[in-house]
Amino acid sequence: QVQLVESGGGLVQSGGSLRLSCVASRTGFIIDTLGWYQQAPGKQRELVAQISSASTTNRVPSMNGRFIVSGDFAKNTVYLQLNDLRPEDTATYYCNAVARRYGRYKLINYWGQGTQVTVSS
Repeated sequence: QVQLVESGGGLVQSGGSLRLSCVASRTGFIIDTLGWYQQAPGKQRELVAQISSASTTNRVPSMNGRFIVSGDFAKNTVYLQLNDLRPEDTATYYCNAVARRYGRYKLINYWGQGTQVTVSS
């Protein structure tokens, strides 16, 4: 199994920053990707950015250019740096791991419990 534990959410004023952390435990599994998803109230969960164990890049910006996903597969950790936060960034942020059992090819999605980020104007 792969278990993901997130931390770092909270309440922040517009323009502020937060750093979310996620640590994965992975008994018997290999993690292929680690990433973060955003789910705003009433909306679908959307990918923020992810990093791949097959890539030499361990730091990936989001599409909006204000968030950065970084991590270390050797430490099974992934971070989400949230910069210049705006009220519309208010959401639950979920850590995600795509993993497979040793010797198997089937990829499985795992999710953290989510951490709430609230941005006040």
